[in-house]
Amino acid sequence: MNEPPRPHSATDTTIRDQFPLLRDCIYLNNNSTGAVPQDAEHVLTRYWETLRTWRDDAWNGWHDGLQKYIDGLSAFIGAPPGSVITDANLSTLLVRVASCFNYQEPRNRVVTTDLEFPTIPFIWNAFRRYGARLDVVSSGGPRFDEEALLQRIDERTLLVCVPHASYSSGATIDLARLVKHAHDVGALVVVDAFQTVGIMPLDVTALGVDFVLGGAHKWMCGVGTAFLYVRPDLLAGLEPAATGWQAGDRAFTFQPSTGWAPGVQRFAGGTPFPLTALISQVGLDLLGGVGIEAIRAHSLACTDRIVRRAEAAGIPVVSPVDPQRRGGVVCLDVPDGEAVKRQLAERNMICSWRGYLRVGPHIYNTLDEIDEFMDALEQVSRKDRR
Repeated sequence: MNEPPRPHSATDTTIRDQFPLLRDCIYLNNNSTGAVPQDAEHVLTRYWETLRTWRDDAWNGWHDGLQKYIDGLSAFIGAPPGSVITDANLSTLLVRVASCFNYQEPRNRVVTTDLEFPTIPFIWNAFRRYGARLDVVSSGGPRFDEEALLQRIDERTLLVCVPHASYSSGATIDLARLVKHAHDVGALVVVDAFQTVGIMPLDVTALGVDFVLGGAHKWMCGVGTAFLYVRPDLLAGLEPAATGWQAGDRAFTFQPSTGWAPGVQRFAGGTPFPLTALISQVGLDLLGGVGIEAIRAHSLACTDRIVRRAEAAGIPVVSPVDPQRRGGVVCLDVPDGEAVKRQLAERNMICSWRGYLRVGPHIYNTLDEIDEFMDALEQVSRKDRR
């Protein structure tokens, strides 16, 4: 493997100093929960001042803040205006998507993969009572069996619901190929991009994908908010049964609605909680300032270093070695990995364990940190083997 490039210059102290968490540890857990910039404290202070001196017109500013976040997020993922909505979490938004459809034979199958996060099959299984038939394609290992997945998508398939990258291995799916095949047989595609948005380029318009879901609290350096993109030409024909008052056409007149709000607003729910989007705006602005191509280049430099160090130490690498098929995380097959994770945390080196040791560097991490972490991992692993 060739020597990877040095990380992008954005990882200098200008970026790192904006994340207080980095002062106390080597933080490589961004695939689970990302670090939050210091300026989020100002958002919290302003929010408290609003609560302390309450007036109903505070909602005007909050709605403006919510819309600013949506607009910035739309630009970040290549979505046109009016095609993105936010809410508390991905589960809430996926249920709204699922509630739009009549699961009538013969086209009532929902195809997914066993490398999805457990939320996804759990939700689709709940829709069995309405006629949905879930088809979970086995990967046979830590990477997607894309050929098997494509073979299962046919004229009986209503929806294909897949992750852009697996939470458990970091392997990615060729979305362009999958979307084309699904559309060729008349199926729609729902992409769970929670594990990639903010660390990999994602242009929803170029992909032609139908629905994309993601959230702020991993690679987006935010907290507690999720988003849904809907392909604009689908919107007029979609009526979520799981809904709320803000999805109505007269919601903000506070009169009974007679139909659906235009555009993606029909996927709104009840009264939103603005604080998480206001906080997440800070991280979105920071990432947008760096640029997703620079973020991806730096991520690959860091994950290549992890892969090379692990291979040299004899630690099995579960994630794809090919950088084009690897997301932002490297998963390592370490014996007694959960105990290893705890021992690393005692050294102020933070990663996660989900069947494998998951190491997820971001734009604010450095190659020196990667080397320090891998030195410690080798020491802990050797000690456990004695």
